[in-house]
Amino acid sequence: MQYPRARHDLEFVPITHEGRSMILVRDRLGLVPYGTGVPAGLLPILALMDGQRSLADLEREITALQGGRPVTVEDIERVLAELDAGGLLDTPRYQAKKAEAAAAFAAQDTREPLFAGPAYPDNPELLVPYLDAILAGAPEASPGSGRILAVIAPHIDPEAGKAGYAAAYAPLRGLSPKRVVVLGVGHQILRGLYCLTDKAYGTPLGDIPADAAAVARLRRAGGACVDPGDLQHRDEHSVEFQAVFLRHVLAGDFSLVPVLCGSPRSVLPALSRSAFLDYAGPFLDALRGMAADPDTLFVAGVDFSHIGPKFGHDKPALELEQAAMAHDAALLAALAAGDPEAFWAESARVDDGYNVCGLASLATLAEIVPACALTVTCHDIMRESETASAVTFAAAALTVR
Repeated sequence: MQYPRARHDLEFVPITHEGRSMILVRDRLGLVPYGTGVPAGLLPILALMDGQRSLADLEREITALQGGRPVTVEDIERVLAELDAGGLLDTPRYQAKKAEAAAAFAAQDTREPLFAGPAYPDNPELLVPYLDAILAGAPEASPGSGRILAVIAPHIDPEAGKAGYAAAYAPLRGLSPKRVVVLGVGHQILRGLYCLTDKAYGTPLGDIPADAAAVARLRRAGGACVDPGDLQHRDEHSVEFQAVFLRHVLAGDFSLVPVLCGSPRSVLPALSRSAFLDYAGPFLDALRGMAADPDTLFVAGVDFSHIGPKFGHDKPALELEQAAMAHDAALLAALAAGDPEAFWAESARVDDGYNVCGLASLATLAEIVPACALTVTCHDIMRESETASAVTFAAAALTVR
């Protein structure tokens, strides 16, 4: 392991355990056991393991990180063995396990509702009244007249995001689109900017078939900007939560085009519209063609700002809330104005410093919809007191006459 590489598909959550600062590791692939914690000081060391630095480079840089306390190559090799055994490194062992998981998922016809039970009732007799109770809390504000072409909805836990889900989905009750394109968030996409699947999405209220032909068109158009596999859909909640609400509120049969949108930072040379269009132009053109179909509805299942120590800030969320909410509002205002340039300029202004996980999904929506009226019906925040962190979310509808 001359050029060790840490895995880039893990989530690290700061926690305090028995008075000590620790990092909780979340692994959607399941190689790192649930509840595994590592010392906070390990994160900067993992960041150095980028596959480009040699053991000699790491020896020098880790020694510097530790204020000159010497670290030898042998020390590093012992740590690497422990990290590999713990599932934290991108090694042949990890790649084999990932390939095994991908093959098992590829063999399934349906993406099963993984979060049924933990996040919402898995029994239809309990789920229907649960969803109706959420929708009953919808605000009086409505999208106004005109056909609803798209909605922005949260993907935060349904219990925490009740206000946003109610505002987003109550106006869709009884609508009967033939196809719904869901622009979710791919928190773990490693190749490209988008990830597609042609599996049906299972819900406790019935499966929603995929529009396989539309998925195939997007895959062809997207080329290298689309991940060649679909394993990321297996454990991702952002489309699943939308599927549950859509199955409940829409009338008639419809198909789904599930699109996970990843991090622009991972693929674009700059946070700019020109870089985005250069990279994803043909994929956006294909989506734009679907948006021209009046029987197609778009849903952006996104959250907005992620602030506080849990998300890498050195301040509690309370000190960042006002600026973060203003940033959200500026992004929504750019969408309302039909101004993608302003959308990207606002993100670049803060260097995406508020960690808007729905950035690519919203930027995609901004490029593919025609001139629309956008009505924001909810803008709220979920606070997590134990980590002094918070997540903002919103609901909005885009209507055309």
